[in-house]
Amino acid sequence: MSLRYTPPVAAPGDSVDLLALTLAPGVGPVMCARLLEAFGDAARARHATPGELARIKGIGDKTAHDICRALASIDGVLARELEAIEACGARLIARDHEGYPPLLNQTPRAPALLYARGEADWLGDDRFPVAIVGSRECTAYGIEQAERFASALASAGLTVVSGGARGIDAAAHRGAMRAGGRTVAVLGSGLATLYPPENAPIFNAILNEGRGQVISELPARTPPAPENFPARNRIIAGLALGVLVIEAGGRSGALITARDAADLGRDVFALPGRVDSLSSAGTHDLLKRGEALLVTEPGDVIAGLEAAGRHLHQGTHAARFTPSPLFDSGSRESRAEPRPVGTLPAESAAILHALREERTLDELVVATGLAPELLRTHLTQLEILGRVSRRGGRFVVRAR
Repeated sequence: MSLRYTPPVAAPGDSVDLLALTLAPGVGPVMCARLLEAFGDAARARHATPGELARIKGIGDKTAHDICRALASIDGVLARELEAIEACGARLIARDHEGYPPLLNQTPRAPALLYARGEADWLGDDRFPVAIVGSRECTAYGIEQAERFASALASAGLTVVSGGARGIDAAAHRGAMRAGGRTVAVLGSGLATLYPPENAPIFNAILNEGRGQVISELPARTPPAPENFPARNRIIAGLALGVLVIEAGGRSGALITARDAADLGRDVFALPGRVDSLSSAGTHDLLKRGEALLVTEPGDVIAGLEAAGRHLHQGTHAARFTPSPLFDSGSRESRAEPRPVGTLPAESAAILHALREERTLDELVVATGLAPELLRTHLTQLEILGRVSRRGGRFVVRAR
């Protein structure tokens, strides 16, 4: 079957072949990465012989033949998937290509392909993402605090990442957008099935108002299913500099996200709840075991992300951590290179120039000519980078 498909700008030239690999049964993120490493590109991997596949580490004769049979009969599935992608307005973003989130690209189990709706600028407006996660079955306190933290962090220029689910996730997305900020929803369903349906106003606002992006690694028409969400959580953890847990029960999926983040060396924060609240039992366990930093104010999260943000800006974020022993040290995943963010924006440079002497926020508005909202955003980013600190109500440049 001849497939006619023009890859979107953010997708690789061989996106159809890569999509075919990801749709083949038995080819997960790790296997796909090994195939690409062995053959150099998706087209060669897709048309490899059983003998060629069997020589790859971790693929025996039976698996090699199974993969070849699956790929030989994939054309019909592939054609339907391409139609579904076009129908829902999604596009494909391949790992190691422009538009793929650089922090996620550093992780061992990053998806070979992301389906995306909306826009994210991971090297610009969205370069400092923070995840906020928690239980679907949350209290009014959890909703209030998720909106409070998301609003404050988004106002400070951070992009809020969450899972688009009921409860804490929805509150985090709402809080970010109410503050005029940006947010990214990572779904446990395909992008043709935005789930849950009651969060349609949130998804519509993200997509129609240019507030961020909705992404998934799942084929477009995949319905929500319990087994999808643990894998989804690793993407949330991988996208962000750090993860804030708000009101997670003892069995909450948010704890999986926190563990994934810790395994990646990302910062984990936890907001305490009532000591007798079952809704915060998992959150309190994280704190008691020393697996999360206790926070009570959004500024605690900003301060905690300082080192990670500075390394991200300098292009040394991936080098801070040792690859997981679960993955081969020579694998493609463990050798992903960090993408440098680049030089400081002109606004940030102007702030540093103005801070040759201590100044208040009002004084900086006059000295830089920046609007207060924009000034606060760039000040927060400079704080994360460790370039600026506060002394009471005044700002100073930190010695480098």
